Amino acid sequence: MSDTSSGKPHEVERPQLMRSVLELLASMRFAISLLTVICIASVIGTVLKQHEPSVNYVNQFGPFWAELFAALKLSAVYSAWWFLLILAFLVISTSLCLIRHTPKYLADLRNYKENIREQSLQAFHHKAQAQLAETPQAAAQRIGGILTRSGWKVKLQERETANGKGYMLAAKAGAAHKIGYMAAHAAIVLICIGGLLDGDLVVRAQMWLGGKTPYTGGGRISDVPQEHRLSLRNPTFRGNLMVAEGTQAGTAILNQSDGVLLQELPFSVELKKFIVEYYDTGMPKLFASDVIIHDKETGEQIEQRIKVNHPANYKGIEIYQSSFDDGGSTVKLRAVPFVENGETFEVTGQIGGTTQLLRGGSSKPEDVLTLEFTELRTINVENFGAAKSPGAEVDVRKVDLRSSVESRLGGGHKTVTDKKLRNIGPSIGYKLRDASGQAREFQNYMSPVDFGDGVPMFLLGVRDTPAEAFRYLRVPADDQGSIQGFLRLRAALNNPAMRQEAVRRYALQAVAADRADLREALGQSALRAVGLFAGSGNSEGKPDGGLQAISQFMETNVPEAERERASEVLIRILNGVLFDLAQLSREKAGLKPLEPGEQTLAFMTQSVFSLSDAQFYPAPMTFMMEDFTQVQASVFQVARAPGKKIVYLGCLFLIIGVFAMLYVRDRRLWVWLTAQGDAAARATMALSSNRKIMDTDREFENLTEKLLAAPAAQPSPTERSV
Repeated sequence: MSDTSSGKPHEVERPQLMRSVLELLASMRFAISLLTVICIASVIGTVLKQHEPSVNYVNQFGPFWAELFAALKLSAVYSAWWFLLILAFLVISTSLCLIRHTPKYLADLRNYKENIREQSLQAFHHKAQAQLAETPQAAAQRIGGILTRSGWKVKLQERETANGKGYMLAAKAGAAHKIGYMAAHAAIVLICIGGLLDGDLVVRAQMWLGGKTPYTGGGRISDVPQEHRLSLRNPTFRGNLMVAEGTQAGTAILNQSDGVLLQELPFSVELKKFIVEYYDTGMPKLFASDVIIHDKETGEQIEQRIKVNHPANYKGIEIYQSSFDDGGSTVKLRAVPFVENGETFEVTGQIGGTTQLLRGGSSKPEDVLTLEFTELRTINVENFGAAKSPGAEVDVRKVDLRSSVESRLGGGHKTVTDKKLRNIGPSIGYKLRDASGQAREFQNYMSPVDFGDGVPMFLLGVRDTPAEAFRYLRVPADDQGSIQGFLRLRAALNNPAMRQEAVRRYALQAVAADRADLREALGQSALRAVGLFAGSGNSEGKPDGGLQAISQFMETNVPEAERERASEVLIRILNGVLFDLAQLSREKAGLKPLEPGEQTLAFMTQSVFSLSDAQFYPAPMTFMMEDFTQVQASVFQVARAPGKKIVYLGCLFLIIGVFAMLYVRDRRLWVWLTAQGDAAARATMALSSNRKIMDTDREFENLTEKLLAAPAAQPSPTERSV
């Protein structure tokens, strides 16, 4: 019996397995598959906002998709372990491909392939034969000289034949095509290595091997424990540094999908002044920061101006002007009550801070509201252009071809609709959070905005979640440019005694004195209409007034055939009573009456809509900004990127490689010369190229005319194929 346990079969299988793995890694299909996955991941990273708080993904996509994104690290694609692993495999695959093919290409660059046989030349697509009235040696010298002067590299081989000596001229041109292949593949390796160095790979390695963990809490930066901090010797990082005017900071924040890491810097940045310049339309023209860089080791101070696309560099760390933010501006707000018997008061706060409010003076925990000051915007640029350009209405009888064509010619920024950008002034953003932690976000503009209809409007925005757009209550400004006229009218509407007085005045003006019975009926109808509009103020707090209440009343009590006429009469009565109510409120406030006219009519028309919509405002009060003191802050991106130069070198190689592969043709030319009699030679020529294009055909024709120019007898068509 033979012993089969020696292990030799396993020793044979192991090299075969290793060769199969190496073949797979170095194969083109494997590299293309990796590139496809990287492209798909890059698309996801571009479409899906990266490094956002998890609550944003929940609000936008729902809990299921938010958990899936977190599990697959799609919210941080470029730092995900699987993305870095794919990049690493791409580097390995491309490197193996280079190692495998580079020696062959280098050898091919040195090889002229002069040992090719004469019979093999007949198999080429481009071939020609001719009789030359010169000896083979003279023909070889002449042809070699022509090729050398034309930029070809030529090698001459002498052979012994039955008819004497023969000469093989082997020439080559376009060898840079092979160099392009090597440069393009080396570029992929260099760019991936640079991306891995400048990405999160090094930071991830410190988290995996060095015990560093993301910080998820709050508080001061100085109180963050050491396990959440990266050392000064960290070779690569990219983080944000926010500095308010008059302060300095020296610790960058590196955002991670599950928290932040702190990166100590060898210097601190002091912001002297943040500079922002605007165009006449209000659009920003320049962002710049005048800073002082304080060296922590030597105490040296260096003044710099950092602008967009003009970073500062200190100790190998680039400091970019990334964006700007609020640095702790103080604001003074005035509370405007939207409920009956509400109190007006002032509150002062700082952007980013909070303050506690009590409903109606109550001390119960469930009645406590938290006012969070979230955002101060001193400039708001909006587009007030019309939806269509003047004269752009569709007319089936006329096609304005000229306007249609001109609207699409010219600069790439031109659009069919006109843009009218205008700065509408400062705005304040805040949140009202109840005792259960639920919050609504508000955005109120400081000054009224004129939309072109004659009545400036105060815009009071509200939304329930950050994923929604703001919904605005438009409140008309009075003749003094204030919101007080609307508030006085609303308070008068909620006062039964003032409603009755306004109805009495309206009836006296609308009906002659000798028609007491008609005046009484009109008064009752007017009182009912204004009462419906004011609402009953039910205990559940649900809106039951406004134009919706009148509509419901008409649907319930008026036959359908008479509703249109009855609604016109009722709305006319309502408008008249509200006008008298506005005059009564001004009289009570000691102001002169409103003058009848278009301005007053527009104010009253918008007031009716605003009074109807105000009941849906989801807060007991709104806060109007009275004054503010702005403090700017610059957000810098600080980066130590040693891989940047590697990426630049890779980009240079990629450009060279792509151009060499696309525009350089690798050509090989052979000319075999043998003796035909005493002073004649027979020439056989063939050309090969890596591309079959018309340029190759023309080049071969030119070479045939130059090299085989003086034959003793012209070759027959069957002997010459171009």
